[in-house]
Amino acid sequence: MAATRAYLDYNASAPLLPEARAAVVAALDAANPSSVHTEGRAARRLIEDARRDIARLVNAKPEHVVFTSGATEAASTLLTPDWQMGRGAVRMSRLYVSEADHPCVLGGGRFPAAQVTRVGVDRDGIADLDALAKALAAHDKADGLPLVAIHAANNETGVIQPVGRIAEIVKAAGGVLVVDAVQAAGRNPIDISAGYADYLILSSHKIGGPKGVGAIVVQSDLMMPKPLINGGGQEKGHRAGTENLPGIAGFGAAARAALVGLDDMEAIARHRDEIEAIVRELAPDAEIFGAAASRLANTTFFAIPGIKAETAQIAFDLAGVALSAGSACSSGKVGPSHVLKAMGHGDGLGALRVSIGRATGAEEIEAFRAALAGVIARQVGREKAGKEKAA
Repeated sequence: MAATRAYLDYNASAPLLPEARAAVVAALDAANPSSVHTEGRAARRLIEDARRDIARLVNAKPEHVVFTSGATEAASTLLTPDWQMGRGAVRMSRLYVSEADHPCVLGGGRFPAAQVTRVGVDRDGIADLDALAKALAAHDKADGLPLVAIHAANNETGVIQPVGRIAEIVKAAGGVLVVDAVQAAGRNPIDISAGYADYLILSSHKIGGPKGVGAIVVQSDLMMPKPLINGGGQEKGHRAGTENLPGIAGFGAAARAALVGLDDMEAIARHRDEIEAIVRELAPDAEIFGAAASRLANTTFFAIPGIKAETAQIAFDLAGVALSAGSACSSGKVGPSHVLKAMGHGDGLGALRVSIGRATGAEEIEAFRAALAGVIARQVGREKAGKEKAA
């Protein structure tokens, strides 16, 4: 076991930032933010300060940020047939998602399975826009509006979707667009005010904040989904329950840092390119998925013929390098990647995901090189032994 470890799994969870940790600790003793006394008002200010910081990250209005327990709850809230505009009911009769979406979107939320249409992606992981346009053109709005949900950037490949073009297609069809911006926020500039999306999904721990808190950000709150959680009327009635004040304060601090950190993406991309150069040097027959498409600066997803991803992941871990074999969204379970399958690469042995951040440097990259060299050497040894045994 390695004495020191290299963390290369930021897409699963970015390390907690010092400023986020400090904000969490400072808020632990705060009062109930719904209380009207001095202590309660001080707690409420912490929440509203965080709301402003998160709004700035995606150029939204602070009053258009609704806090949740995380991205999965945000998705379950938004992906529902039942919406409200004022006191009137609005119905979404069908949900359209991409085959490569995160499971919390791909599962359809509160839509019955029969009311969910899955749109394919190409071999680079880009959604089939022609198929989406045709599906929306065939949508019968007499039954209700079409709701489209898609990720801004894929959690496994890092491939960035053409959200601007998707928004145009959805708007032309009279639909509503939900964008899962969990992986893109803090890594790509996002401006919800420019028609980027009608609703965004955000997660704190993907940008260096604490786990257990996320947000829905809306372009306009004139139309909102029926609440998933009812109760005391917190978050203007959109999400009941006493707010997770320490988590929200940490989320706000992470959002402030993420907005500044957008300037670091070029340096992070150079580190990503160094990692991919190592992969190609040590394993010339490796395949890097989505390499021909626009990708997040911090993500690479690759497979080496003959090497099973899960086995390699264990070897990397024993060598002191933390990375993923696909996404980390199924309680530690590792299985075939639905993303690779959707891209037409579903018959292989899986893939390894390296995702990095601002703290990634030369030491981590060299640790990756040494671990990968060990994995390949063991594979070569096994193949040689097999040939000798067969002879």
